[in-house]
Amino acid sequence: MNKTDIYRLRRNQLAEQIFAKTGGGVAIISTAPELTRNRDSEFPYRHDSDFYYLTGFEEPGATLVMKVGKSGNHFEVQSHLFCRPKDPEREIWDGIRLGPDAAPETLGIEFAHSNQELDQKLNDLLADQSALYVRLADSAESDRRLRHWMKQVRAQARSGVNAPSQLHDIDAMIHEMRLFKNVHEIDIMRRAAAISARAHIRAMQACKPGMREYQLEAELLHEFRNSGAQCVAYNSIVAGGANSCILHYRAGSTELRSGELCLIDAGCELDSYASDITRTFPVNGKFSGPQRALYDITLAAQEAAIAMTKPGNTFMQPHEAALQVLTQGLLDEKLLKLTELGSLENAIETGAYRRFYMHRTSHWLGMDVHDVGSYRESALESSGADKPWRILKSGMVITIEPGLYIRPADDIDEKFWNIGIRIEDDAVLNDAGCELISRGVPVKADEIEAIMKNV
Repeated sequence: MNKTDIYRLRRNQLAEQIFAKTGGGVAIISTAPELTRNRDSEFPYRHDSDFYYLTGFEEPGATLVMKVGKSGNHFEVQSHLFCRPKDPEREIWDGIRLGPDAAPETLGIEFAHSNQELDQKLNDLLADQSALYVRLADSAESDRRLRHWMKQVRAQARSGVNAPSQLHDIDAMIHEMRLFKNVHEIDIMRRAAAISARAHIRAMQACKPGMREYQLEAELLHEFRNSGAQCVAYNSIVAGGANSCILHYRAGSTELRSGELCLIDAGCELDSYASDITRTFPVNGKFSGPQRALYDITLAAQEAAIAMTKPGNTFMQPHEAALQVLTQGLLDEKLLKLTELGSLENAIETGAYRRFYMHRTSHWLGMDVHDVGSYRESALESSGADKPWRILKSGMVITIEPGLYIRPADDIDEKFWNIGIRIEDDAVLNDAGCELISRGVPVKADEIEAIMKNV
């Protein structure tokens, strides 16, 4: 299956859902806007994930309109892409545009038009359609455009034209599709994870006391781009010493000191798919006793979570398995007091562990690093905490990332102060359980020490 077939299949799957729900209608989804960084400089452009998932088109200023109708007992769909017109003057400055003439053959779209015709064409595409599928409350600008489109169709009422009477949120439909990855997507994610793993190894081997966090970040970025990744999947976390206890710390100018740990949470984006790996290692290449004790607890927690990451289990079961190990470890190291809490079960039930472990163990991974898809069952019908946790199934991709973060406090032994540890890998659910696609970088403490010693 070539790339255009992949995107056409996805549009057909979405159209089939629309047909089943309302017997047809029109779906509208636009890509992300360009954003100004400062003055006349723009942020590097990154397309909208949902839009790209359905089109494979990376240029800004584009909108996909799908008109779903009936053909016999089946649905039929016409896809219209509105994109920037060819403009030789602007292309000198900003790069070559695909343009409406080349778009149908290149992208496998039935029709393509200049984005300057969007308002005019939508007037006809929305006429006498019963249902409209859009992103609801996505932004003030998208709401404004929706009101404008509906108003211009309603203005034709006296001519016998009816505007859509049903409004549906399209996000849940697309996000349910994106939650399950096909062979093509998993292949890209494997390659992204392999690049990121090499970058983590490069950073470990480059690390020396006296370096700055931003210097290790530079090693990561070099490997990402040198290996063909287009960009980072998220802002890289390179956190030395006390900074390792800040969950979303950005790589800064802090000096990396001997005797401290460095936590790196970083992943590249390859062909619009993210990777997400975290490793924690000693700046001088050798774990201290307290560091090693907490590291081994965290790794054991990850192994327990991995064992529970398999089809048929719920999304929360890996987290619960990790909690058991982490909390027992905190009790063993006297960071939690058994005399005060009474039992492991009570320490978990009361949330006493949250002082040292305050995030969940997993999240979805895909085109976005915190990927889309409900964590509860029956998301398309309703939502809420009363719904059971999602059942894991083959084709889902999640992270597995337990951690421990020990900040200085009067009731904490000083030997544990400023130790922040997180270990994260990317797992593809399959019929046998899960495949860890990010283990190209060592995870055991002895292996990390060995790779840092043998540069």
